[in-house]
Amino acid sequence: MSPELISILVLVMVFVIATTRSVNMGALAFAAAFGVGGLVAGLDADGIFAGFPGDLFVVLVGVTYLFAIARANGTTDWLVHAAVRLVRGRVALIPWVMFALTGALTAIGAVSPAAVAIVAPIALSFAARYGISPLLMGAMVVHGAQAGGFSPISIYGSIVNGIVEREKLPGNELVLFLSSLAANLVIAAVVFVVCGGLKLWAQGAVDERDDGAGDGGGSPAAAGSRAAGAAPVPQKAAPRTAELRTDPAPAPRPSTETTNLTPSRIATLASLLALVVAVLVFDLDAGLTAITLAVVLSTLWPDDSRKATGQIAWPTVLLICGVLTYIGVLDEMGTITWAGEGVGNIGVPLLAAVLLCYIGALVSAFASSVGIMGALIPLAVPFLERGEIGAIGMVAALAVSATVVDVSPFSTNGALVLAAAPDVDRERFFRQLMVYGGIVVAVVPAAAWLVMVVPGWG
Repeated sequence: MSPELISILVLVMVFVIATTRSVNMGALAFAAAFGVGGLVAGLDADGIFAGFPGDLFVVLVGVTYLFAIARANGTTDWLVHAAVRLVRGRVALIPWVMFALTGALTAIGAVSPAAVAIVAPIALSFAARYGISPLLMGAMVVHGAQAGGFSPISIYGSIVNGIVEREKLPGNELVLFLSSLAANLVIAAVVFVVCGGLKLWAQGAVDERDDGAGDGGGSPAAAGSRAAGAAPVPQKAAPRTAELRTDPAPAPRPSTETTNLTPSRIATLASLLALVVAVLVFDLDAGLTAITLAVVLSTLWPDDSRKATGQIAWPTVLLICGVLTYIGVLDEMGTITWAGEGVGNIGVPLLAAVLLCYIGALVSAFASSVGIMGALIPLAVPFLERGEIGAIGMVAALAVSATVVDVSPFSTNGALVLAAAPDVDRERFFRQLMVYGGIVVAVVPAAAWLVMVVPGWG
């Protein structure tokens, strides 16, 4: 049996054991990286740790630390209240506001994970307050980021267009952008309907001036819970199987102090604004910036932030870093290139095209989307040069397939959503994201191939 095949089978075993034995998948993946990397691939410790996502580790820790402080001092409550006032109490509009906001950030040049890191904690705090499915809100944030991700001035768009130019393939920047925008918009609309968005819309507006007065039936939280069609679900009774629909427990009613701006809240809002400026304007690392700002706030208001470090999503950090370290071992072994070259040698161009889309989606669910596109587009060059497949459509299909799956909890964006969700059963939410990511991986590459490749664009 080839080393590449062994490494893939071990990855399957990691998933099976983690699912059936409730062992942290990241811990299993670290053990697998040590075993496969050392015994099968002959890698030393440096080779095994080469795949450790140090940048993602810092982002997850920094962002969850900063927003834990924001939750402790009531800043997120203030932001949620302000968002309700902005849409005149129409809670159903908030997921679309978050979709548009992250899309605008990536379209003007923000890296997708940076945009998600900025928006997701606020969006998911809103979801917790008003009983909206965290899966719905998280998916809207991630798909919004990818909807704007291929504009001609965006990071993803510039990279892919550069690869196309370097490989001397026909390209169309507008088609690439609109393909990703349309695909993510359609997916977001489907998720909105399936996860209770229409019930939120039918509920109508809540009174944004209601800060918890009256009984539970008249509070915004109760209204949001009824709108989502949700009954309270104790966390200990959470089912072990993932579902696409979420049954969020109603959040506590807002405090009467929600609208007050205290000095600590003003400083926290200034820190969040500084994070946005540092990432978008000065191109600083989101994780390091967030940790620095969190440390400053902790020093000034230690009482508010004393428990914040305990609210960092450590199990999520272990899970994501372990799995990505093992994927790094696969990359070092050449497993990913081995699979891609095997598909590229298939003699039927349309079949090779759909398989490349699936490889891009599956691998990108665990690894760098840009890295996968950078590897797969050159693999498609030989049969694209023969003119049997339209290059513009194929590049657009690969781009959509490799990025739309970033809702996976193993991708950077999905991990940020999982880590940012407050007051949820994380094991259950993780499984929901994994099931949803699996559905996207199974469906979207085939749809992209059918719509963009089969007609022969370009």
